[in-house]
Amino acid sequence: MTRAAEWWRGAAIYQIYPRSFADSNGDGIGDLPGITQHLDYVASLSVDAIWLSPFFTSPMADFGYDVADYRDVDRIFGTLADFDALVERAHALDLKVIIDQVWSHSSDQHPWFADSRSSRDGAHADWYVWADAKPDGSPPSNWQSVFGGPAWTWDARRGQYYLHNFLKQQPQLNVRNPAVQDELLDTARFWLDRGVDGFRLDAINFAMHDPALTDNPPAPDDGSPRTRPFDFQLHRYNQSHADILPFLERVRALMDDYGARFTVAEVGGAEAEREMKLFTLPGRRLDSAYGFDFLYADRLTANVVRSAMAKWPTTPDTGWPSWAFENHDAPRAVSRWAPPEAHDAFARMKLLLLATLRGNIILYNGEELGLGQVDIPFEALQDPEAIANWPLTLSRDGARTPMPWRRDEAGHGFTNGTPWLPFGDDNIGRAIDVQEGDPRSLLHWTRAMLDLRNRHPALRGGALIPVETPHELLAFERVEGDERLLCAFNLGGDTIEWTPAGWTPIVSTGSIDGGTIGAWSGMIARRG
Repeated sequence: MTRAAEWWRGAAIYQIYPRSFADSNGDGIGDLPGITQHLDYVASLSVDAIWLSPFFTSPMADFGYDVADYRDVDRIFGTLADFDALVERAHALDLKVIIDQVWSHSSDQHPWFADSRSSRDGAHADWYVWADAKPDGSPPSNWQSVFGGPAWTWDARRGQYYLHNFLKQQPQLNVRNPAVQDELLDTARFWLDRGVDGFRLDAINFAMHDPALTDNPPAPDDGSPRTRPFDFQLHRYNQSHADILPFLERVRALMDDYGARFTVAEVGGAEAEREMKLFTLPGRRLDSAYGFDFLYADRLTANVVRSAMAKWPTTPDTGWPSWAFENHDAPRAVSRWAPPEAHDAFARMKLLLLATLRGNIILYNGEELGLGQVDIPFEALQDPEAIANWPLTLSRDGARTPMPWRRDEAGHGFTNGTPWLPFGDDNIGRAIDVQEGDPRSLLHWTRAMLDLRNRHPALRGGALIPVETPHELLAFERVEGDERLLCAFNLGGDTIEWTPAGWTPIVSTGSIDGGTIGAWSGMIARRG
């Protein structure tokens, strides 16, 4: 594949959580027509692609990540015709369309599972992971669910346990079964034929496990809070089996048949770095992967960034990373990383940093506005994980609040009805119409930074070379051909003395003057 065909290399991707983006029919839930109506806004950000979180038919036990029909649109989001219209409009605006594929599990309402649980010798009997009870009736292994409790649920109809790494309503697909692989690849063809430009593969390292169902060993106590039984184990056998790799090679072969398509894997866990590199072996498997280096980081420090960048050197045998500071599963980064009084300054510096990272960058809807994490009261929670582990697990709902399009309008331009989650008072004040009218706003800054990234080959696809600096200062060079740029950031609240000799800033935020770089400040500079 030529570099010209690799449109995704260095791309900026805008994640849209459909429930929370724009509601076109007044039911309080965002939908596909609502997204289509606002694609001009997305294109104005200078992003290359949109990533749509699941919109497939689902009982919504986990808000679409429990799929009951992989080839249809849930009625709350619209129809297949609405999806086709969205793709057509996106392509007219030169936006690629990436969609989620949830292949490690389905909904328990999927017809495949209904058939599988009904008989041990039916057509779909081996499409899910079933196992007999131990002689004492206990589950087949000690594996725990991410969302709390055992990863096994007894099913009286079949007389066996079934595996679910997440909710019990999300039974584990037996992706080791060639017939299941064939069906998943056929589903991918269905969406590729409808014009999608790529896939994000959700929790793909959970797709296969140790077939011997070996118990996981206990995790050493490192002093970190343990809010779920899942946290008490090393996840050595319930995920990340080596047999995933040949399946990913089948995925790659399919994508190559369509040309200029893109795949990015979501990979979490203690072995994420190793697995991401295996999953993205150049020319053989997926195009990119992202983990949780930033998504679950309590603080943004120079060492956190240096460590993440060092994992992906510019070598022929190393794949291409993707980076996200925020998404639908993680608390808003500006709320995690900055004190309230530094919100605006930090948000600007954070966007500048994101625009300079080597790899693809993913912005989560509302990140360009500086939306913060909303404190959702227990009685208003929708997130099943937060409800199950209240109050120790921070609700994902706080990062899924609706987009505020217009500050002073009922429903704030998101809906004519009652929104499925509250907006949060501070976020209403950061509405799009307010920021459009302020040339100094974070929204305008985001556009400028993404445009800058697109205009400089060194930022879009060049090498990243660390620069030695005082401990709390982050600096690196981005290099492509004759272009060499210095990127420097003070990620903390104290002024740092530092003079980069021979460099002239081309863009900066915060206070950079007289040999100092102020709190929450950053710059990009060139030689001379």
